[in-house]
Amino acid sequence: MSAGRKLVIVESPTKARKIQGYLGDDYVVEASVGHIRDLPQPSELPADMKKGPYGKFAVDVDNGFDPYYEVYGDKKKKVAELRRELKDADELYLATDEDREGEAIAWHLIEALKPKVPVKRMVFHEITREAIARALENTRELDTDLVDAQETRRILDRLYGYEVSPVLWRKVRQGLSAGRVQSVATRLVVERERERMAFVAAEYWDVTGTFELADPGHDDAGKAFGARLVELGGSRVAAGRDFDDRGQLKAAAKGVVHLDEATAHGVVSGLADATFTVRSLETKPYTRRPAAPFTTSTLQQEASRKLRMSSRQAMRTAQALYENGYITYMRTDSPSLSSEATDAARRQAAELYGADFVPQKPRAYASKSKGAQEAHEAIRPAGDSFRTPAQVAREISGDQFRLYELIWKRTVASQMADAKGSTASVRVVAPVAGPDARGDAVFAASGTVITFRGFLAAYEESSDVDRYAQDAPAASGGSGAAGNGKGGGEQAEARLPRMAEGDALAADGLSADGHSTSAPPRYTEASIVKALEELGIGRPSTYASTISTIMDRGYVLTRGQALVPSWVAFAVVRLLEEHFGRLIDYDFTAAMEADLDEIAAGAKDRVEWLDQFYRGDGSGTAATGGLRGLLEGLGDIDARGINSIPLGEGIQLRVGRYGPYVEDLSVEVKEGENPPRATVPDDVAPDELTLAKARELLAAGADDGKELGTDPATGTTIVARSGRYGPYVTELLDLPPVDPSLSAAAQKRAKAAQPKPRTGSLLSTMTLESVTLEDALRILSLPRVVGTDPETGTEITAQNGRYGPYLKKGTDSRTLPDEESLFTVTLDEALELYKQPKRGRGRTAAPPLRELGQDPETDQPVVIKEGRFGAYITDGETNRTLPRELTPDSVTPERAFELLAEKRAQGPKKKPARKAPATKPAAKKPAAKKPAATKAAAKK
Repeated sequence: MSAGRKLVIVESPTKARKIQGYLGDDYVVEASVGHIRDLPQPSELPADMKKGPYGKFAVDVDNGFDPYYEVYGDKKKKVAELRRELKDADELYLATDEDREGEAIAWHLIEALKPKVPVKRMVFHEITREAIARALENTRELDTDLVDAQETRRILDRLYGYEVSPVLWRKVRQGLSAGRVQSVATRLVVERERERMAFVAAEYWDVTGTFELADPGHDDAGKAFGARLVELGGSRVAAGRDFDDRGQLKAAAKGVVHLDEATAHGVVSGLADATFTVRSLETKPYTRRPAAPFTTSTLQQEASRKLRMSSRQAMRTAQALYENGYITYMRTDSPSLSSEATDAARRQAAELYGADFVPQKPRAYASKSKGAQEAHEAIRPAGDSFRTPAQVAREISGDQFRLYELIWKRTVASQMADAKGSTASVRVVAPVAGPDARGDAVFAASGTVITFRGFLAAYEESSDVDRYAQDAPAASGGSGAAGNGKGGGEQAEARLPRMAEGDALAADGLSADGHSTSAPPRYTEASIVKALEELGIGRPSTYASTISTIMDRGYVLTRGQALVPSWVAFAVVRLLEEHFGRLIDYDFTAAMEADLDEIAAGAKDRVEWLDQFYRGDGSGTAATGGLRGLLEGLGDIDARGINSIPLGEGIQLRVGRYGPYVEDLSVEVKEGENPPRATVPDDVAPDELTLAKARELLAAGADDGKELGTDPATGTTIVARSGRYGPYVTELLDLPPVDPSLSAAAQKRAKAAQPKPRTGSLLSTMTLESVTLEDALRILSLPRVVGTDPETGTEITAQNGRYGPYLKKGTDSRTLPDEESLFTVTLDEALELYKQPKRGRGRTAAPPLRELGQDPETDQPVVIKEGRFGAYITDGETNRTLPRELTPDSVTPERAFELLAEKRAQGPKKKPARKAPATKPAAKKPAAKKPAATKAAAKK
């Protein structure tokens, strides 16, 4: 780079390419590819530091919570490249995102590069030519308060995780983790499942009918409408909302009529010949306001509801749209729009829908969140004039197009006129005749007619509440919207016939119907994001990674859109509640988030705050809330109790090393023997494990299996059983008992020395009901010796493995075409298979799943292939596994090129060199990082 040029550093290669096109030859734009430094694992610290104050956390908790940072191993090459570029630059522009993470990346770049040229902080909220030009003209200094807030959060998470996670390893299971936000999110999911487990359904009945005007000459004669019984004998009829989770009527529902089956049918009979009249008719104007433009949280919620995207998928797609200049920055708590964006939305609404669809004054939106921060602007289409989805359809597709269309619709609709209409409510009355008469029966119906659609012409907000509502009355909520009983937020639009008080009505199809209340709905990704935001826990920009973490840790599983906690999550949450209750208290966690906001605003000192969090008031007791005090006050934790959940009648669930199981403690067993046990299948959700289900599992587990007969060669009995990993066959060996007088270790060695029974999984064509003795003996004959390779003298065997049937010759294997080949393949056929080149576990190379075009960096054709561990992107030299949230059909060429660029930027993974016992260079000493001094210097 020649002298006089300026170096601009951003986070991603895509962002760099886009901005380079706007800046010209006087600027060189490079990407750091995310963070370049972080706290190392304590085991990776230099040898002379491992026993010092940094040895436990890579943070010196006794000297100002000073962190020790290291450049990532795979980023050292990138940092070296940036240093070379900086040598020939006369200015450095740090153009990372304007939030805490972006500010921290900029600070770490200053610390690692140690620039000797002027440093300018360049910020923008959209990647357009105009926005980049404005950012160059309005640079600022590094915001050290934001850096402090991010560093505090990082240290807080390190202290929390490194102190609490080992307790989980010892008392629940190895490999588990605890975290400030992830543990609270897991607790939310577990508590909802507990509510479902304790739920008792209530049975109730109602009466419905279809009505129309009795006068055949009326203008609206023949227009029928449905209505439901709401009042009987002057008392309101109970509906689902009147019952609590124990199946009892709520205290507030005192005096309501709880219809049973007999009463409901009696009402229908008593109204068979009744004359119905209109008792009252009320009409009210209907108005509905549009929802605010998207924030990070509401975007994740709507993408989940409308597009079925996970939070991670939505954020990654939004990131790609932002970096390619289609939308504004996607991490924001603010629903407000700039004046330019407001004008663009109003102008586009008028052009597409007409001037009547735009209100006289622009709409302004404010955040309802107390701790809203990083509030740049709402997520909207980029630019001072918006491009319609039709205009970008040729450039983006798949998830990116769908998400852009959603953002565009929401933004334009937010500046459109209210939807207008009227809502009519009618009450119909008739006396109940017969021996079980209870006075008058009153039926109710309502209908809404929208006379002016307004913003509904462009967009309609969805709602999880609507999706799961039961017998919900009309109510207002959300963005001023009138509530309705339809799922997904769709407005129930139904016109009632014109009626007047006293009009006679004819009833048709009166019927009594029984209902039962439903358990509280499980969280979805959308609803848990909403719950976390309402509680003030975490930041919307981190929700996607939080949800991914609790899934990756095995705390939460998915069933459709619902989040189902695992039994491990129950054990973890119970331990945290009983021994670290303050750390997963919702209010305490929200208060920590508010404190981080105050540090970001410069109102609190990070060292004082961390000291209070870690040590409390210095007394070292649990009562102070200090993390160290909580750990010192733990005492002995009953691991068995933590991992046990009683189901009743002596039966309990246990979270074991190899998974959950039920055991019956009511059965007396001999000393040293285990009570009856049975594995809990993975497809049984916690709320489905009732006492009856547990007994069913125990009965099945106690079954010795289906006896198939005797092996004529060995005389052993052959049985077929159902196991954790599917049905299998095995032989029953008559083994002598182990001497109980031996030590536990000696008994273990004695059991290990005993012969093991032959065992094999059923083939895919077999079932427990259909398997025969002949089938079982064929399975137990595996592995089968096919023959010996005449050239090498190596034995070739046919075996059935995890990935299907295959041949094995030493360490060389080849896939067999089907399971029957296990028993029929000959030596000649096997040798022929081994003559063929090995391609992906013995299979012939399959054609690419999809071709994506030429990579702009390497000019090589990029394709998607199917590999052993799933689909991957490749240009022939660089391979990148397709992220979980993408599919071969949904990934765009741009996203694929970006993924390959990120993989190339990481460089080849090298095995760590054997470290010599020499002392690390002085540059690696902890003194290289002094927060107060270095940040002050960076600000000069």
